[in-house]
Amino acid sequence: MPAGPFPPRADEPWAGLNKVTSISGHDGLFEAGERAEGPVVLPETITSGDLSSSPPDVDLLIVGAGFSGAVIAERCASLGMTSLVIDKRDHLAGNCYDYVDSHGIRASKYGAHLFHTNYERVWDYVTRFSEWIPFDHRVRGRVPDVNGVDQLVPIPPVQETVNALYGTNITNEEEMQAWYDTQRVIPEGSPSNGEEAALSRVGPLLYESIFKHYTKKQWDKYPSELDASVLMRLPCRTSTDERYFSDHWQALPRRGYTRIFENMLLGNERITLRLNVDFFQARERGTLPKYKLLVYTGPIDSYFAQQKMPPLEYRSLHFEETYIEDPEEGFFQEAMVVNYPAASVPFTRIVEYKHVPNQTEAVKGGQVKGTLIAKEFSSAEGEPYYPVPNPENTALYERYRALAEEEQGVCFVGRLASYKYFNMDQAILNALEMFDSLKDTGKLAPKRRPEDFGPGDGPK
Repeated sequence: MPAGPFPPRADEPWAGLNKVTSISGHDGLFEAGERAEGPVVLPETITSGDLSSSPPDVDLLIVGAGFSGAVIAERCASLGMTSLVIDKRDHLAGNCYDYVDSHGIRASKYGAHLFHTNYERVWDYVTRFSEWIPFDHRVRGRVPDVNGVDQLVPIPPVQETVNALYGTNITNEEEMQAWYDTQRVIPEGSPSNGEEAALSRVGPLLYESIFKHYTKKQWDKYPSELDASVLMRLPCRTSTDERYFSDHWQALPRRGYTRIFENMLLGNERITLRLNVDFFQARERGTLPKYKLLVYTGPIDSYFAQQKMPPLEYRSLHFEETYIEDPEEGFFQEAMVVNYPAASVPFTRIVEYKHVPNQTEAVKGGQVKGTLIAKEFSSAEGEPYYPVPNPENTALYERYRALAEEEQGVCFVGRLASYKYFNMDQAILNALEMFDSLKDTGKLAPKRRPEDFGPGDGPK
């Protein structure tokens, strides 16, 4: 195994396309003297699940302490509005929550998160709550070649990927384009499903090697059973650009994602945070405070469960974590993320957190000899992560959306409430635009429909 960590920056000229060139932003807690590298220890009043110490009357009751809820609470506080933010989990930050484990390694509880955006407004906003380190995310895949021998190749596919898997000798963009042209299967009219979309984008060789079975593992559906939109976003690189994303701003929060939320929510006198609080249970017990508006970021079908409509379909993730005491050269694998597209492997990828440049000082200083890996499995059971995009679910969501539009005193926002996979930057922008509406019209409401943001990354 080569010595790590995997370089955090891509080769030039691709690294030069990232507008984040050095440490950027402000970490208010750090500047105030907080030196903990993991999450701040929260007082019992926040973590106990007891609402009796919270204000009896607030402007906003916000269900969910992820990006959507946190941005709305922070922005509305700037107008003098008060919020009670509750979350059924024992931590803030939603699925972005990261922590430092007992060995001193920074890890993500709900899978790797990679921040990237083309929205300058979002970049300007997040740099108010964290310092950021430039990071060009690149993925490797362990993929069998034409002889059945596993090769470690860049994903999305680039010239090196095709050469390694199929024995070609592509050396420039023109040759790569010509190879794609011989491979692609173009349907009559627009692609009608994910398989047709994938074949029209990458052709049968890459489809079978990298995308078909990986998609099945992620969604428990073959591409032919999914909307064309899921596979139409497959990147087709003719260049040597190995970056997973092409956005203008790509970075990692220097002291982890949790720190962003701590700076947004803690210490603001107009924001009260209470964890280990289930909204539905508290509502039934009558322990919620008075509020003028409910901001709900949970699953929309759970909110309307009393309507006895069918549940929406979600995919969840399960992580099998292993600490390896003394790996060769200090690392388990060659890169932070290695995908396993083959049907013969039950998990989708392995994440090794030790590679990232926002690790703890102990890791960066070589004091942590072991490494933590997380094998990622997709599942229909567990916390909802990803909406499943197909015609049946889309039609069912429209029924829920109609109910939501008629529900008085409630604002539905975010990934689960909108049945739409938002990237982090899309979730932030959506919340910022809702705040704009509040200032402009006096009503907290979205400026555009969720689908108008375009596709999110989805399962990676």
